[in-house]
Amino acid sequence: MRVDIWSDVVCPWCYVGKARFETALRGFEHRDEVEVVFRSFELDPGADSAGHETNLEMISKKFGMPMAQARQMEERVAGLARAEGLQYQLERPNGNTFDLHRVLQLGREKGVQGTLIDAIYRANFAEARQIFSPEVITEVAAQAGLDAVEVSKVLDTDEYADAVRADEREAGQLNVSGVPFFVFDMALGVSGAQSTEVFGQALSQAWDRGTGKTSS
Repeated sequence: MRVDIWSDVVCPWCYVGKARFETALRGFEHRDEVEVVFRSFELDPGADSAGHETNLEMISKKFGMPMAQARQMEERVAGLARAEGLQYQLERPNGNTFDLHRVLQLGREKGVQGTLIDAIYRANFAEARQIFSPEVITEVAAQAGLDAVEVSKVLDTDEYADAVRADEREAGQLNVSGVPFFVFDMALGVSGAQSTEVFGQALSQAWDRGTGKTSS
């Protein structure tokens, strides 16, 4: 069985949703037969590529609210993240994620996508690093198992741009308007950072559907 997860690496709900899904997957009887693929989705394609803005500044500007209120919003998400055992810095650089998605496509091709997205999430949410810097992207990707020279080559060219756009087109065809969005065997969709129980039910339902069984 395959689970496709459309997400963006600066999306806190994607960070929380991934943790909840993985908790459900660890408790799933057939977990060793489940392939997980992370698909590209940009929440803000027009964001500054250099990451000069912080997430709090972005929230304040987007919703027209004071910085103090933006911080309160982040504190609520931080509480949910920490409840899943995740580290979470309230204020982080925010920027354009297109290059990060291209590197994740390279990671998928090389078989280290899962490790890489964990490393990017950690650098962003737990460490508040400047993940929009080519140097930081290369360092994080190399630590996750990619060749630094290959990563630099991707960042210096437009490699994997077509793969990112293809993922985004497919999201549009599936009417995905927000992330995270989980698709189980291209038959069952689950939107948002749902509870571990909901993800567990979805795994069982999709598995039964694929094997021709009827869930009780």
